[in-house]
Amino acid sequence: MGTTYNVYGHESGVEHVACEGYHLPEHLVPHVDFVTPTVHFDARLPKRSLGGGQTLKSVGQPSFGNGPKTNGEVLDIANLNLTDLLTCDTHITPTCLRALYGFLYYPLVPSNNSYGIVEYTPQSYRPQDLDAFAKRFDSRLVGARPNMVAIDGAALSTQVLFNITGESNLDLEYAMNLVTPAQNITLYQVGDMVIGGSFNNFLNALDGSYCTYMGGNDPTQDAIYPDTKPGGYNHPEDCGAAFRSNVISTSYGYNEADLTPFYANRQCNEYGKLGLLGVTMLFSSGDNGVAGNSKYCLLSNGTQSTSGNIFNPGFPATCPYVTAVGATQVSPNKTVLDPESACQEVIYSGGGFSNYFTMPSYQKNAVSKYLMDSPPSYPPDIYSSSGNVRAYPDISANGANYVVAADDIFTRVYGTSASAPVVGAMLAMINDARIAAKKSPIGFINPFIYNTAWAFNDITNGTNPGCGTLGFNTSEGWDPVTGLGTPNFPKLLAAWLFMP
Repeated sequence: MGTTYNVYGHESGVEHVACEGYHLPEHLVPHVDFVTPTVHFDARLPKRSLGGGQTLKSVGQPSFGNGPKTNGEVLDIANLNLTDLLTCDTHITPTCLRALYGFLYYPLVPSNNSYGIVEYTPQSYRPQDLDAFAKRFDSRLVGARPNMVAIDGAALSTQVLFNITGESNLDLEYAMNLVTPAQNITLYQVGDMVIGGSFNNFLNALDGSYCTYMGGNDPTQDAIYPDTKPGGYNHPEDCGAAFRSNVISTSYGYNEADLTPFYANRQCNEYGKLGLLGVTMLFSSGDNGVAGNSKYCLLSNGTQSTSGNIFNPGFPATCPYVTAVGATQVSPNKTVLDPESACQEVIYSGGGFSNYFTMPSYQKNAVSKYLMDSPPSYPPDIYSSSGNVRAYPDISANGANYVVAADDIFTRVYGTSASAPVVGAMLAMINDARIAAKKSPIGFINPFIYNTAWAFNDITNGTNPGCGTLGFNTSEGWDPVTGLGTPNFPKLLAAWLFMP
């Protein structure tokens, strides 16, 4: 590549391999999204420093940090007309979402299409909660259940606790309603009740070759099977045993700094592979603005702390091969006919710039325009400010005031973990229309959507606070709060149907 690599040191003791410039043959340039390592000098320490001998929790553990938030029971549920569009600023329902995004579609070939939701044990849904939600919003779904794919001995929990049931109930109640009773949902439940599972355990089940790719799983981060503990899944890991859905939505995430660059890159490569195989991978962008899970920010030495002031991006949202989904809301005293804003209640849309991944070519124009027209006012050591790194989220959807049945009551829920499955439902129905037209599933969507920004509702109000700052601003076009904006389903459907 016509360059010299050097090992650069940081005052924290971290060493980083990089170069000051490089060259590629001209005929290869259109086919290469990014080269790493190269000129990127924003390396961070790989682990969260929690102090007190604590260890990083697995993604399915209660209070991990990226799950849905609630401000309590909907006490007036019996008196609410939940098909009324006039209350969508305080109570989001499937009716509100359909009106916001023009999402009216009934599947034509549901048996030829699939939509997958991933949950990590002990997180799991309660059947009686699904039925309670169905009775309110679509009685045809009473008794309906997702097709569960149990990975590594997974099972449903019997605990009645929002931190256990809230995420799964939210994801499935809205996903099942929005794709209508005609389209079944695939539930990927990952990990046994003893040691649980990780994103890598899930990916192993989708692609058996990933089990050994680049050395296989990391025992410090991933569940290792057989699990010989009492009650554990005492069998080899499920490698390549799971069916791959066309769209897969995940409402869990880490901070980049929880993981080594090697670990994140290995996993990101697999998301790229799945995209090439026709799978659309969606991840929520996080709920703490420019801060990471549990409101952790980075210190100057690269460790994480609630007292840090350096922005802390999330993963896998920063992987260039996934679609990261942020959160919006209907502003107070506004209606579904008014423009939404970035979510400003209870949670803030995760967004910013990666410390690990360089910028993919598909978003260069959109991000460069943001940095030129609305340059952040923060000093360059507060965020990854080179202008050459992966930016997120890619798109957004409503993430506030969801009415959710959980643990025998209705509660109001907030989170990008709500936004992701809603976007997934729309993309799953676009796949249905394409399959009915004898076309292939949409697969990895990012290059397409960045060239189809006109099919999104631009969000120009709100910020994503964190780390003692107001975070980034929304703006015309793409921004690191709400991405390209929220989907306009009729426009997206028409655009994708026009494609071969």
